[in-house]
Amino acid sequence: MTQQLDYQTIREIFTRFEAAEAEPKGELDHVNAYTLVVAVALSAQATDKGVNKATRDLFAIADTPQKMLALGIDGVTEHIKTIGLFRQKAKNVIKLSQILVDDYGGEVPNSRAALASLPGVGRKTANVVLNMWWGHPAQAVDTHIFRVGNRTGIAPGKDVDAVERKIEDHVPADFQRHAHHWLILHGRYTCVARKPKCGACLIRDLCAYDAKEF
Repeated sequence: MTQQLDYQTIREIFTRFEAAEAEPKGELDHVNAYTLVVAVALSAQATDKGVNKATRDLFAIADTPQKMLALGIDGVTEHIKTIGLFRQKAKNVIKLSQILVDDYGGEVPNSRAALASLPGVGRKTANVVLNMWWGHPAQAVDTHIFRVGNRTGIAPGKDVDAVERKIEDHVPADFQRHAHHWLILHGRYTCVARKPKCGACLIRDLCAYDAKEF
């Protein structure tokens, strides 16, 4: 496993990320907390681009739990059928919408435990929603962040929970709010899985990755 980078190196890495893009944004389209929850839940094993295409018309007519329930499972299924695992995801969307209406007055709760208890919403999805909608410094570790954390030495860990803890423990507090987005965007566009673009990487001199191609 890659050795953990020291404090000064990590601070310099995130200083560069911030200088390049001070306010990084998530790429899932949404209009409120509810549509964000649905979009993130739908994004499992799917691309953000594919989810955005499917939800554009869906959210135009169903941007609240009540409207989604009125649309019904067949209506939801029809809108998201281009997304992987769409049948199960449609069931989850209807179930979580019913729970939001029954237990939370139609509002999206903003605790990790409450969010993670919703059908189709795990810890990662809960962290994304907490971070993107409420600005909470939650770290949602997906495949991109897991790869970047281990490859660079920013947050090496054997599983996503370990990487999440390493980010929380080692990334300076003033960078915690946007750390998730900086890392995911870096993994999505530069530190890609098969052939990382080391020659175009703004942190290549600080990275612990052995196979850098300059």
